[in-house]
Amino acid sequence: MNILSNRIQSLGESETLAMSKRSREMQARGYNIINLSIGQPDFFTPDFIKDAAKQAIDDNITYYPPVAGFQSLRQAIAEKLLRDNGLSYSPSQIVVSTGAKQAIANIMMSLVNPGDDVLVPVPYWVSYREIIRLAEGNPIYIATDIQNAFKVTAQDIEKSITEKTKVIIFSSPCNPTGGVYTAGELEALARVFAKYPQLYIISDEIYELINFEGRHSSIATFSAIHDRVIVINGVSKGFAMTGWRLGYSASEKSIAAAAEKYQGQITSGASSISQMAAEAALKVNPSDVEETGIMHKAFRQRRDLLIEKLNEIAGFKTYVPKGAFYIFPDVSSLFGKSFNGKVIADSLELADFLLEEALVAVVPGSAFGDPNCIRISYATSEKELTEATARIKEAVEKLQ
Repeated sequence: MNILSNRIQSLGESETLAMSKRSREMQARGYNIINLSIGQPDFFTPDFIKDAAKQAIDDNITYYPPVAGFQSLRQAIAEKLLRDNGLSYSPSQIVVSTGAKQAIANIMMSLVNPGDDVLVPVPYWVSYREIIRLAEGNPIYIATDIQNAFKVTAQDIEKSITEKTKVIIFSSPCNPTGGVYTAGELEALARVFAKYPQLYIISDEIYELINFEGRHSSIATFSAIHDRVIVINGVSKGFAMTGWRLGYSASEKSIAAAAEKYQGQITSGASSISQMAAEAALKVNPSDVEETGIMHKAFRQRRDLLIEKLNEIAGFKTYVPKGAFYIFPDVSSLFGKSFNGKVIADSLELADFLLEEALVAVVPGSAFGDPNCIRISYATSEKELTEATARIKEAVEKLQ
């Protein structure tokens, strides 16, 4: 008898975490793996943030926090949104969560009824699909293409909206593509969204500070749809705080209250120490944080290096990502080729081939809804990127 629920049996494992797990297992067996699969800055959390966490421990801020987060942190988030994004929210509209992933799940579970359609531009972050399915919604995928840096158009979205459409979710800067929507592109999307009052917009802005095109733009700035936009953000990427697990949502009050209610039954509040660290991070203008500037410069240099190296590999079709720390090259011209009698049929088999033959971990594009591509993270040193691409080039040249 199968004791596990249908829900958990139908739930897909995170392919990014699965590839990282395989990489660690091979490393434990003595293989020299270069891991380009994980989306995590290879920088340390800035000292002033760590000092705030140490002070919180010394001050015995170690009891249960409020479910939605400490008032002081929610106030700091509201002030950050106004200062950096021109968005007006009260602390009561902020819900602090254990990472942005939980913030997304809170909102999806609060908005989506069984059978509701949720629009998802492809490629998408790997967990969107499974979170929608857990909420018993129907993910409706909207195709994009590499020529437009994988960004969806207003026309594409409008053609996909029906009476069943309840939510759309997208990220800018985007994981996995690094695509960044301009203010003009967001305005065109907002004009479409304004026509459909039943439609809610989840705007995942976790890569806000890794934007190579200048000031970040949020779709929540458009007043006609502001109350139907849920902004998702956190401190993981911009402040090198992935392990602190601290994200948040900002939304209309009834949605925020629903997210708080749901979170109260799942995890309660985020770590009290992480909250104090995040408060220190968010109170400071990012332009005044030296480490943030260093990271931004490093990621841009690594992007340029990676594109240069990938363009030397036959079968890799690239573009220039404008943010985040990923590139999503089209590798479909390699499908059908073989090595030692094994045919590379798709991006999953190509990723397996690169792990086994080049000892480089990447994520198959099928994890993000686009089987023609692979995701490569450049959140590692230029030395490792140079070595990794040399290994990939050597391995690809073995394909017949």
